[in-house]
Amino acid sequence: MDRDLTLIDRLERLHPAVVADCLDGLGVRSQVLDPGIRPLYPGAKVAGFATTVRCVEVDTVPESRDDWYRGELAAVDALGPGEVMVVSTCRGSFWGELLATAARYRGARGIVADAYTRDTLALIEMEFPTFAAGIHCADSLGRIDVDAVGVPILCGGVEVAPGDLVLGDYDGVVVIPGALAEEAVGLAEEKIQGENLVREKLAEGMPVAEAFRAYGVI
Repeated sequence: MDRDLTLIDRLERLHPAVVADCLDGLGVRSQVLDPGIRPLYPGAKVAGFATTVRCVEVDTVPESRDDWYRGELAAVDALGPGEVMVVSTCRGSFWGELLATAARYRGARGIVADAYTRDTLALIEMEFPTFAAGIHCADSLGRIDVDAVGVPILCGGVEVAPGDLVLGDYDGVVVIPGALAEEAVGLAEEKIQGENLVREKLAEGMPVAEAFRAYGVI
């Protein structure tokens, strides 16, 4: 599917907090993922179109080696430029260095998983934007499986649909519904311009209350 990557370039220059404020103004107030989903390193930033992956917990290893990791590997192989893999709520280690290497080659921008990751030092060294609910070194084989890709999922308490916009940094992760993408990004760009002006005024000594009355930004 063709994606408007210029929209992602604009999104990447924004901040999740600003985008979340603008979504609040649009009446969409539950788009920030649970604060337990954290980046592996402070400078990590992710922006892109959501490619959703639904995980289930299992307790058996497939008999045929051909079925090992089948859904997980297919999900990575299907990634495209400008996409962010978003993984549903699941207790298990879904991500690691080799999958990140394959995802980066395909042009993917990162992963947001309400699940665990491992190979963390390698992921940090390669600076692959990885946002996860925790770190766990146990293999996914026989513990979790992928039962669907490209369907609405629940991640960090937020419903995410394929093609939604995802933006994350050290503050957290926000999801913009696809139908609001252009409007929300435009509003966030305007808000950042207002914040820049207010920052200058505050640095010059303007009282905070006066700045808010004058510019409506704080």
